[in-house]
Amino acid sequence: MSANAVEIRAEHLTEDTFVLGIRDHRVVVDQPKDAGGDDLGPTPTELFVASLAGCVGFYAERYLRRHGLPDEGLCVKGSFAMAEDKPPRVSSVELRVIPPAPIPADRMAALQRVVEHCTVHNSIRFEPDVTVRVIEPAVDAVA
Repeated sequence: MSANAVEIRAEHLTEDTFVLGIRDHRVVVDQPKDAGGDDLGPTPTELFVASLAGCVGFYAERYLRRHGLPDEGLCVKGSFAMAEDKPPRVSSVELRVIPPAPIPADRMAALQRVVEHCTVHNSIRFEPDVTVRVIEPAVDAVA
């Protein structure tokens, strides 16, 4: 892993529930009750789509603020569908950026271009190398 890598931990809490450690933050992920979980938090898949919405929102907010346009009340609504075939995966995501006030026509296309540059979106479009390894506990034992 590179020197600028950020470590994120997913630690088992109970049954289907995990606590994600991200810097000094904690996020709980779980499964819905109808899927056998306790519904103590979003599913990892919901969190994935939420991270896209949050990233797009960040880019939109920065654009609006930089151009002196209202940003308070900015909202990004997202929805997703799961693939019906294997392997299990998200097959489509729709994100709708809803500015708090009308955007001048000459700014709308630029805002569209800016939000399409979100880091999370780019990480999907330009596939990252993902390595998953199962290792012996002693190799990565951290208190």
